[in-house]
Amino acid sequence: MDHFFCGIGISIIEGYGLTETSPVMTIGHPDFFKFGTVGKAIPGVEVKIQPDGEIVCRGHNVMQGYYKNEEATNEAIIDGWFHSGDIGEFDEDGLLRITDRKKSLIVTSGGKNVAPQPMEVSLTSNKYIEQCNVVGDDRNFISALIVPNKENLLAWAEEKGLSGLDYNALCAHELAYDLFDAIVKDTMTNFSRYESVRKFTLIADEWTVDRGELTPKMSIKRKVVVEKHKAEIDAMYNSPNTPVTSSDDELQLGG
Repeated sequence: MDHFFCGIGISIIEGYGLTETSPVMTIGHPDFFKFGTVGKAIPGVEVKIQPDGEIVCRGHNVMQGYYKNEEATNEAIIDGWFHSGDIGEFDEDGLLRITDRKKSLIVTSGGKNVAPQPMEVSLTSNKYIEQCNVVGDDRNFISALIVPNKENLLAWAEEKGLSGLDYNALCAHELAYDLFDAIVKDTMTNFSRYESVRKFTLIADEWTVDRGELTPKMSIKRKVVVEKHKAEIDAMYNSPNTPVTSSDDELQLGG
């Protein structure tokens, strides 16, 4: 979207903050900004990244506390630092990039913290992928539930002579798997090995608000989706070709 507005001559400069930070921590600058970043800390405010990736800040902008809720205040403000609940990173120019919510972080069985959203965004940018939910809590590798873009997959199937298959059968077809396998492998070259999707399952039915799988803002309700597809997830981790962890904590395909 940023690229679109820039292309028609409208520059959108992003900032970042919460109500608890009055409400700004960082702001971009018209003369120096990058798509996908939210600038640098405003004067008098410090912003840093915790070891687990959480964005914290302190300064004159931070609230004194939640009204008549000391417990919540003590959880949010620790040693003078306000904990945002967001996960982010600074790029090489010191510009902040928001990558996920802390509550969405996946913690693998090896103790690695993995933010699922960057992988999901990258995967859903492909025309054949409509929705994606990355999973891997307490597991030794990352996997994904992928909902294909039905229209584009059906057009591909017609080109491949598979138009006679019903949609569910198409999603289970070996050639369709090969198509998505190539997409996933190509996309994961942009991520480190431990946070890459190693296996996936195609889900034919799109997740919807009406069925309780999406919020009104169209965000995936992760717990709902994971519970609904527990059988598919377990199958990915229990199949014979499940990736295994080697002694040097690298993931490799096991036979």
